[in-house]
Amino acid sequence: MSKARTSAPPVALTIAGSDNSCGAGIQADLKTFTAFGTYGLTAVTCVVSEVPGCVEKVQAVTPAVLRSQIRILFENYPIAAVKTGMLYSRALLRVVSEELADRLGMFHLVVDPVMVASSGDPLLKKDAVRAYEEELLPLADVITPNLDEAAVLLGRKITSTSAMIPAAEELRAKYGAAVLLKGGHLRGRQAIDVLCSARGNETMSMRRLAGCETHGTGCTLSAALAAGLARGQSLPVAAAKAKKFLHGALSKQFLWRRSRIRTRALRHQ
Repeated sequence: MSKARTSAPPVALTIAGSDNSCGAGIQADLKTFTAFGTYGLTAVTCVVSEVPGCVEKVQAVTPAVLRSQIRILFENYPIAAVKTGMLYSRALLRVVSEELADRLGMFHLVVDPVMVASSGDPLLKKDAVRAYEEELLPLADVITPNLDEAAVLLGRKITSTSAMIPAAEELRAKYGAAVLLKGGHLRGRQAIDVLCSARGNETMSMRRLAGCETHGTGCTLSAALAAGLARGQSLPVAAAKAKKFLHGALSKQFLWRRSRIRTRALRHQ
């Protein structure tokens, strides 16, 4: 008697950088996709030499290699959701925008506008911000900026929880996408995010965990959101589950003793 074939899970694609410490980037995305019962695919934009608190070197792939990765995956898999992370340069952003625009409507698109690492190291070239604004963000179903990224996109700082809803509404009007604005950089006992969509505004709050390593939290949250959308969840449900998943991951994070990180000049190739 032959064995029954296992039904295939939904497929999610991450287009992002490779983090060798595996706490962020495509490695964190793949772990998250698996936790949510989705099959993860990757298109690598950069190889990053880093550990939490220190980005030492970035090596970007060529635009042709990135384009090939995206094309061959779409030709061979039923991709239900795409999330973008570290895109690094205007040339790579343009490739991603072109390839996704050609297939718009076939998948949910979550754009995490990665600009700066939690260590403070830049992860986006200055001339690439306009490409984000003009070419990629208008394609998104939902964007997931933190407060620093939102400040770049809006041209002003967001310094309080009361300013988050107006900021999210402005971003939604500007780019035509739902917005999950992450408020983790603010102080307070609660970690507050704001979801602004066609259904209105929703504030999501969970107890802030003290002393947590935040490396990769934005990657994990956006990957969890994309996985939920790939599984057919509504945006509010997927966002709530993503925040709960991240909170659980932070509460159980692993800790290792590492040698003291020495400051090094970030070398871009």
